[in-house]
Amino acid sequence: MAEPVAAAASGGGLPQLDVAQWPGQIVWMLVIFAILYVLFAKVFVPRVGGTIDQREDKIAGDIGAARRLRDAAQADAVAAAGEMAQARARAQKLAVDAQGEAKAAAAGRQAEEDVKLNATLQVAEARIAAARADAMAHVKAIGLETAQAIIARLTGVAADAGEVERALTRAQP
Repeated sequence: MAEPVAAAASGGGLPQLDVAQWPGQIVWMLVIFAILYVLFAKVFVPRVGGTIDQREDKIAGDIGAARRLRDAAQADAVAAAGEMAQARARAQKLAVDAQGEAKAAAAGRQAEEDVKLNATLQVAEARIAAARADAMAHVKAIGLETAQAIIARLTGVAADAGEVERALTRAQP
């Protein structure tokens, strides 16, 4: 146990706490501080500052480029909207024109069909009129035969065709 006390008495403790060594330690501390100050002031801080400045310049450039691109995109969008409006107007005009042409073509076809139908109708009416005239011509003969048959059935005597025809002529309005 006597050895640690002897080591403490002979100055074997921490040199930082020994007041006699403080002037040398302060000198070395000032030298190291000066070297670190010069390194930071001349080397490290300018490099970091330059990097920060470059980064700020790049960010500013990127923001400017983004704004230019945004403005160009907006201008393109406005131009595209205008072109779309023009295309829509042209398409509507084409649709109206096509619809008009289709109506005109349909009206033309309808007129042709009406002409054909009227011709067919006139032919049919002529046939009907001929059939009616033919039937009416036979009506008198059929009426005469029918009247003769009724008279013969009711009276049992055959009727004279001339008398029946005169009677039918008087009965017609």
